Amino acid sequence: MMSRDARVGSSSMAAPAQPLVLPDDEYNRTLVENIHPSNWVNPEPAGRYNIVVIGAGTAGLITAVVAAGLGAKVALVERHLMGGDCLNVGCVPSKAVIRAANVWAQLRNASGFGAQMGSGASYDFGEAMARMRQVRARISRLDSAERYTSLGVDVYIGQGRFTGQDKAEVEGPAGNRTLSFVNAAVCTGARASAPPVPGLEDAGYLTNETVFSLTKLPPRIAVIGAGPIGCELAQAFARFGSRVSLFEAMHGIMPNEDRDAAEIVQRVMAKDGVTLFCCGKDVRVERTPEGKRLLVESHGQRHEVIVDEIVVGTGRSPNVQGLGLETVGVEFDTTGVRVNERLQSTNPRIYAAGDVCSRYKFTHAADAMAQILIQNALFPHPLGLGYARTDSLTMPWCTYTTPEVAHVGLYEADAKKTGMEVETYTYHFNEIDRAILDGEEEGFARLHIQKGTDRILGATIVSAHAGDLISEVSVAMNARVGAKTIAATIHPYPTRAEIIKKTVNLWRKAHFTPRTKAFLTRLFAWVRR
Repeated sequence: MMSRDARVGSSSMAAPAQPLVLPDDEYNRTLVENIHPSNWVNPEPAGRYNIVVIGAGTAGLITAVVAAGLGAKVALVERHLMGGDCLNVGCVPSKAVIRAANVWAQLRNASGFGAQMGSGASYDFGEAMARMRQVRARISRLDSAERYTSLGVDVYIGQGRFTGQDKAEVEGPAGNRTLSFVNAAVCTGARASAPPVPGLEDAGYLTNETVFSLTKLPPRIAVIGAGPIGCELAQAFARFGSRVSLFEAMHGIMPNEDRDAAEIVQRVMAKDGVTLFCCGKDVRVERTPEGKRLLVESHGQRHEVIVDEIVVGTGRSPNVQGLGLETVGVEFDTTGVRVNERLQSTNPRIYAAGDVCSRYKFTHAADAMAQILIQNALFPHPLGLGYARTDSLTMPWCTYTTPEVAHVGLYEADAKKTGMEVETYTYHFNEIDRAILDGEEEGFARLHIQKGTDRILGATIVSAHAGDLISEVSVAMNARVGAKTIAATIHPYPTRAEIIKKTVNLWRKAHFTPRTKAFLTRLFAWVRR
């Protein structure tokens, strides 16, 4: 097993003798040579940069490459691994692992489709993890230092910090570089954080920054936190064959989602073998000869669980230390850098984007924020382009469990808090032919529509491929077209996407009043004469 310190996404520089990414195999060596080249020589700064970007995760990469593509002179500074969490310890490895776990589950359930696997089927966790490392290394070429240099970005590997109102310093392996700038962007992301559970530090634990370094399947795993990260990892490891115990302080799983949506996923996870201890109180961890013992009170009963590994998936802390923000008047707190709706910090020359300043901890949110940052930093309002603002974003998200849970816009309770009257319509996948044919009937689509209009305020979809389906609603909301437009759109048959139109048709039917029907009945009777 890998120790908690052997982390891919560490925010500190690794010792030269220690591989930056474990395990030290051909795939991870390729990964590192792309995104933290061992022989990299930082360029000599040539004049003043239009923008200096500190942090080469999604927000920093998008900011740098788009700005350079527009003709700006750009410096990009990264102290650890280019690609940030998404490539190294987030979206890319987690979805590769989830895909492998789902294949294993499908093989075990293949008899329902007439495929008899017999007793000869075998499963290799090490091979599944090796595939993840292989595809991650392949994708890393897109985030590589060499590629960004070829696109016109000056890439600096080293610790970056602000040293003056228009200056930053990069501490690299071959000496320091001083960068002068017109504007700067803080895109340093966030890191995994652990809850204050007594005994947890002493027992040791994994996070998303270390769990993908595993090469052997832990027979028994405890996952602390039943939010998106915790649920995805708990279900995946249960499908691989681990005995998984999931601990959550609140009731049920995914406490921010609609209860009936979360309960569908909870039932599937239970079938996969995940044991849930929710409403957990007084959690403690102890080291024992048998393993790591977790003690918890759940629904008034005391439970004792012994595991081989503990995975923490409870929260994120912004990376704001060591950047010299205090010296240049950039205010920050435990939630990150303080920015306005234009992503401008308390120092008007310094902006921020991504997990370091946003409540939306998503790759696509960081991408969208980078576009806003570029417009505001490079094309200020006096040039006549107008400010881009974060408060106008339509932000979808998805939890990639089986089934997936995707959401965009307001929940019903949120809409009501604004004073708007809301009509909610729900259609279930067990009435959608494609879902029945695929044998994946769990879930529903739900639309919240402002009363008296066809304006869609929000939507939730629980289904296989819900993350793909939610985009149709997101486009409609962003384009400010309503339910009538979706109703007039032809959807191919048989597809899961039909459910969106069928949900809209519930709204149409609800507004086909008895009075309207009576009028039409009289009209048709008159026509027949």
